Amino acid sequence: MKKKILMVIILAIFYIVFMSVNYVFANTEMNSSEDNVQMSIAKKVIRFHVLANSDSGEDQSLKLKVRDAVINYMKPKLENSKDINESRKILINSDWAIRRIADKVIKENGYQYKVNTELAKVDFPVKSYGNIILPEGKYEAYRVLIGQAKGHNWWCVMFPPLCFTDITKGAIEEKKTDNEMKKVLTPEEYKVVCNYKDDGKIHVKFKIVEEMKKIINDLKK
Repeated sequence: MKKKILMVIILAIFYIVFMSVNYVFANTEMNSSEDNVQMSIAKKVIRFHVLANSDSGEDQSLKLKVRDAVINYMKPKLENSKDINESRKILINSDWAIRRIADKVIKENGYQYKVNTELAKVDFPVKSYGNIILPEGKYEAYRVLIGQAKGHNWWCVMFPPLCFTDITKGAIEEKKTDNEMKKVLTPEEYKVVCNYKDDGKIHVKFKIVEEMKKIINDLKK
């Protein structure tokens, strides 16, 4: 009986080590796959980023006024853009006008903040937009930086043109958002950004605990 118990314990140890190594390799491969999908998505998206001067209530309110003015100006230019290259070109050609609009809003509200704009690659955390979630990573973004640009930011997606949907309208606009994303993403990429059913993470079932329960049950027999 003791030899049987010892043999089961040794086999259990070998099994745990084997499963742990497999789990590490599976996790590494999975993370690599997620990174590849994120980079693929990033090549098809241009984000819009407005950074407030600070986190004061006044600066945050000013940020939203600048956002609204820029979106109203860019909506007819971008909402029918056929691809990301066309959107990028429109943004570059509109850069001077956007700065002028933002500067006007700032001065009309009694501030003297300088405005800088840029089209740059920027690191983003995980961000959600209605029923869409974009994974963490580096994305191309058109940015409006107000004053010191140290306050909380506001963001949306300029291509595909999600900035011009109103997610407060509920299911109708969420469906429109879905359709815009499906136009530019593969089915695999869309599954990553779709936020309907879970937290956007890929979960792997780890069986060691289950197998240990079976071994313990065998010892009791």
